[in-house]
Amino acid sequence: MDLDGIEVFVKVVEAGSFSQAAKLLGMPNSTVSAKVSALEKRLGVMLLQRTTRKLRATPAGETYFQQCVQALQRLQAAENELTSAQSEPHGLLRVTAPADIGHTLLATLVRSFLQQYPKTEIELVVTNRVLDLIAEGVDLAIRAGELADSRLIAKRFSVGNVGLWASPAYLKKRGMPSHPRDLAPQECLQFSLFKNNRLELTNGKDSARVVTAGRLRADDFEALKAFALVGEGIVYLPSFMCAEEVKQHRLQRVLPDWHGAAAIFSLVYPAQRFVSPKVRAFITVAENFWQRQKF
Repeated sequence: MDLDGIEVFVKVVEAGSFSQAAKLLGMPNSTVSAKVSALEKRLGVMLLQRTTRKLRATPAGETYFQQCVQALQRLQAAENELTSAQSEPHGLLRVTAPADIGHTLLATLVRSFLQQYPKTEIELVVTNRVLDLIAEGVDLAIRAGELADSRLIAKRFSVGNVGLWASPAYLKKRGMPSHPRDLAPQECLQFSLFKNNRLELTNGKDSARVVTAGRLRADDFEALKAFALVGEGIVYLPSFMCAEEVKQHRLQRVLPDWHGAAAIFSLVYPAQRFVSPKVRAFITVAENFWQRQKF
């Protein structure tokens, strides 16, 4: 089907002449005439009667013209509907995130998105396993660390820094350290995926490196926080993970003037020509959400 030729034919009939149609279409007269002739040749029927004084549709051309107008209107309506639907976030958004990000904060972020975009749905896959987004049909991931897959795009954002935390009961029993070197005799909860137990801390002016020790270790930040909450030691965690417990006076900042590196997360999604409105919307909501948080 020669849709371009059909549109030119309709414009010629509506304008009543090749020259006027050419002017409206921004084409040379010869191009307009050639397109109509090619359409007639393909259909095997004369659509227009051409005279030196007048141009009009043949009976077959008039019938074809009416049908073409209706078809083009339906196509335009379908395109308008699709464009409108695509401009508004809608449908299912599959998001994966590590368990370490904190279930309460994650739930608050998801709720904020769903409230702003009522035509969307979210399927949340919480796992510390790095999923293949393309193979597993995941729209977007929240991840920590460096991006290794060149098929993906990452938008990085900071969610506060990493600090030391302990329960009031632990600090009452073992005492509050006043300098990073005071951590050495303390019971420090260990993240087993770290290569060593060395912490690098700064207070903005000075820096300190200290090797910590402790009898409890785990490969999950939430588990380490749970140990800290029951008084088993000092834990090294991103500030956003402990914000609620600090408000509830269940955890207390240790060495509040000292902290580790900034906690960086990335919103990761497959590289493609067109990013869906629901993915763009989630990125915007997430950025605004993290900027509002006070850690």
